[in-house]
Amino acid sequence: MPRSMVSCQEVIVMLLEDILSDSHFRERVQGIALDARKRLGVDLPVHQLGVVVPDAVAASAELERAGIRPFLLLGGSARLWKERGGERTMTSRIGFGYRDGIEIELLEPGTGSDFYRRSLDAKGRPYIQHLGFLVRDVDEWAKKLEDGGCPIYVRGRLRTGPLRIEFAYMDTEQEAGLILEFICHRLFGIRIKPPVWFQQFLGFVEKKSGKRWIEV
Repeated sequence: MPRSMVSCQEVIVMLLEDILSDSHFRERVQGIALDARKRLGVDLPVHQLGVVVPDAVAASAELERAGIRPFLLLGGSARLWKERGGERTMTSRIGFGYRDGIEIELLEPGTGSDFYRRSLDAKGRPYIQHLGFLVRDVDEWAKKLEDGGCPIYVRGRLRTGPLRIEFAYMDTEQEAGLILEFICHRLFGIRIKPPVWFQQFLGFVEKKSGKRWIEV
């Protein structure tokens, strides 16, 4: 599908605070850019809100005070970060929390790329940069959108122990108003869905330990 046929013409400007207090939060999230997603063939439930923040530790503390269970905070370099076809070393801190079954991923600007930095809100407020979708095969879905005129922005991989997370950020801002991401988690090579309770438990242990983030 040619890009001009589905152009959104402007980027969706959405702050997390604008929807977090909505009593229909889950439904509100599932409706973000829904028409554009359907046109692009991404008729999948939203799993994740990717939210760019200046400081993941400070942002997680504020969200926890608002009632969200402890975030799991990790820091380090991506095992793979291929941006616009060129490999880079991307280092950042990220946090994972949940609200009504939706994963909220906090992302610091990091170093090695301006991919997150360019989405920082001028006032430092949590800004929704992307929607994440769980899929069986990241490359298969990425190719589907590439064939429709939306190239891969970043193809990446995170790894800690036996857990590997494959992801692809697609260049869909023109069509959907924000970035769409495909994600696949594998443990010992077996595809899994992230266990919410386990992430929350690790976040609780991390918080109690006094060290608010773990280097991986």
